[in-house]
Amino acid sequence: MSYVITETCIDVKDLSCVDVCPVDCIQASDDDRMLYIDPDECIDCGACVDPCPVDAIYAEEDVSADQQPYVEINRLYFKDRAAARRRVEELGPRVGTDVAPT
Repeated sequence: MSYVITETCIDVKDLSCVDVCPVDCIQASDDDRMLYIDPDECIDCGACVDPCPVDAIYAEEDVSADQQPYVEINRLYFKDRAAARRRVEELGPRVGTDVAPT
């Protein structure tokens, strides 16, 4: 199991979690709307959880049902970044709104 970054990170991308990660498994580029945790690199230490100001990071087994798509999106990002970005666009709220796209 690893940790997962969920929807509340979208368009926030606060780097507090990156700063405390001992294995540098949290990544994103300027083109990304959120950060992602590499499940193959994550050592399950949980150091990233408390620094996150938007409570976006959960142990995979604790991700709520409505956030489950983000488990796969985090995995997908490290295999096909473009596909992960498309998935975030499909699911994520729009900038400045609390409403997901239709």
